[in-house]
Amino acid sequence: MLNIEAIKLACTDDTIIITEHARERMKERNIRYDDIISSIMCGEIIEQYEDDKPYPSCLILGCESINPLHIVLSFDAGAIWVITAYVPTPEKWNLGFKTRKAAELK
Repeated sequence: MLNIEAIKLACTDDTIIITEHARERMKERNIRYDDIISSIMCGEIIEQYEDDKPYPSCLILGCESINPLHIVLSFDAGAIWVITAYVPTPEKWNLGFKTRKAAELK
């Protein structure tokens, strides 16, 4: 199980790796690198994907300025792999953006 405090401690420019997919999505969605860092540092893990390969991953709810931001990342002792990032929408997420609406769970 991933631990947000361990991720925060490891969060430096030297350990963050933005995947090509994440880079493309960040550009499309106007999400900056600094938004990723600040969201990790103020964020909380809201979902865990322990069976993901090659490393377990998680969904972090953070905030960039005043807006919520979701970041999917994978973490091992040496690196934080940012898989994707997006602004959650009320159509898919309950109030607070911590839980998916029932229709999204299917």
